[in-house]
Amino acid sequence: MINHNEITINKNQTIKEALQIIDKGAIRIAIVLDETQKVIGTLTDGDIRRGLLNGLTLDSTIDNLYFKTPTLASINDSKEVIIQKAITKRLYQIPIVDDNGKLVDIEDLATLLKVTTKRNRVILMAGGLGTRLRPLTEDIPKPLLKVGNKPILETIIENFAKYGFVNITICVNYKADMIKEYFGDGSKLGINIDYIQETKRLGTAGALSLIENRPQEPFFVMNADLLTNVNFSHLLDFHSFENSVATMCVREYDYQVPYGVIETNGSDITSIKEKPIQSFFVNAGIYTLSPQVFEIIPKNEFYDMPTLFETLIQHKLKTISFPVHEYWMDIGRMADFEQAQAEYHKIF
Repeated sequence: MINHNEITINKNQTIKEALQIIDKGAIRIAIVLDETQKVIGTLTDGDIRRGLLNGLTLDSTIDNLYFKTPTLASINDSKEVIIQKAITKRLYQIPIVDDNGKLVDIEDLATLLKVTTKRNRVILMAGGLGTRLRPLTEDIPKPLLKVGNKPILETIIENFAKYGFVNITICVNYKADMIKEYFGDGSKLGINIDYIQETKRLGTAGALSLIENRPQEPFFVMNADLLTNVNFSHLLDFHSFENSVATMCVREYDYQVPYGVIETNGSDITSIKEKPIQSFFVNAGIYTLSPQVFEIIPKNEFYDMPTLFETLIQHKLKTISFPVHEYWMDIGRMADFEQAQAEYHKIF
């Protein structure tokens, strides 16, 4: 039985409070209750991300975000009935209520079905030269640099495996033999690893054209120099429920203009903003793609991921963004590497 205090929220609470409940809880959903403790809605990680993309802030209330007609199961429903409701509605969790609509429990579909591992492939791009981290990368590829006494790539793989994603493909080039020797076929980590050998620079999307046994279901692509604690199950769910062809993780990036910014109307000054902060969403280097992207990617030619997304957009195929509010660090420079070392044990 789940502690209700850990998963419930009222409609007047903020997005920030909702995130804390969802992130801390054992399930991926918050249950919205009214003053009488009756279930009036549900709130998911995806609902929050869509709200943030639409301009809401962490201090906004969830009143206009939560789903107000949730699928509920009765305390009298059998396991088979609950499973059927979940599958029909494409849900992972269903609140269980009594005859008065008050929350009794919440059932998790994965637990009911005893799902352990997932078929979805993870493709990790580990072929870069790591020139900005020299001299550290003169004798070792960047993905094997140790952060927290463990190679960056090993932490990435373990994070995917934690969510049941155990079929890993590593794209290698620079010092490929060292990566292959360290990870082998993945059996020591309880996973399955194969390799793509790049012989020339193809870009993140172009390297996918070398895959012989193409995935038949949505798959992940991620740069092998990132440390993050993104919930990859949430990412896959978000991609699937939105019927997306390509989903890009994005990170909010703030830039402070170092001068006073003047706004004018003709020659008249209308306002002065001293050193304003501009916010942008930037590419976080993590993607979920559907198999149909292979129809667009050219064979054995340079093709980067932004070009793939631009082409999909031109073809009016659905591409979406997934805001990353969890820990994320692109280890591209020496300062990033040092910061990751200092933060690793706290985060992971």
